[in-house]
Amino acid sequence: MTFPIKLRHALPLAGGLALVLAAPGFADDAPAIPGQVDVSRVTAGTYATDPGHTLVSWRLNHFGFNDYFGLFGDIEGTLQLDPANPEAANIDVTIPIADVTVASAGLKDHLLRAGKDGGEPDFFGPNPDAARFVSTSVTRSGETGATIVGDLTMNGVTRPVTIAAEFTGAGANPMSKKETIGFEGTTTINRSEFGLSTFVPMVSDEVELTISAAFEKQ
Repeated sequence: MTFPIKLRHALPLAGGLALVLAAPGFADDAPAIPGQVDVSRVTAGTYATDPGHTLVSWRLNHFGFNDYFGLFGDIEGTLQLDPANPEAANIDVTIPIADVTVASAGLKDHLLRAGKDGGEPDFFGPNPDAARFVSTSVTRSGETGATIVGDLTMNGVTRPVTIAAEFTGAGANPMSKKETIGFEGTTTINRSEFGLSTFVPMVSDEVELTISAAFEKQ
């Protein structure tokens, strides 16, 4: 079955839309995105995280069937940065473990549950200390990338961690009016090295971390 009337009307409509989009001045009327991947926009100084828009997600395999995801937010910290000398940058951030977000209420309870009969908890236990990452070196990688090495303290254990980071944008935040820069990063840790070995290897030891961070100039 065909619908010739609808087709005849649809074709002129599509063509007219294309002409509007291509018309001079149309693109100029579109609002500019505040953040741009333009390193010339970055100025030297002290930056603090935007806690409402800085996230660390984690991902591990569950029984070999599929991967499970979780998320940390409300991350606070500082970044000392000079674009003329990026290798001298310094990062110090804290991650509130107790505020972990997962889809399952039962899993969150287990992550923060006290140990049975006064024993050690399976995971973090109640009222866990915040995790903390402090950089020890930054090496530039290409025009917008960097390798960040630092110490991650979590669950009372400190281990070296290497983050592959990428600059994702800079500009003025239209809400706060502050100079803002963004980064994304990835790393992998073994949770057993931080005293979190319950169910390894049925639930994978290896945990993928993905960081999405926004820093505002102070």
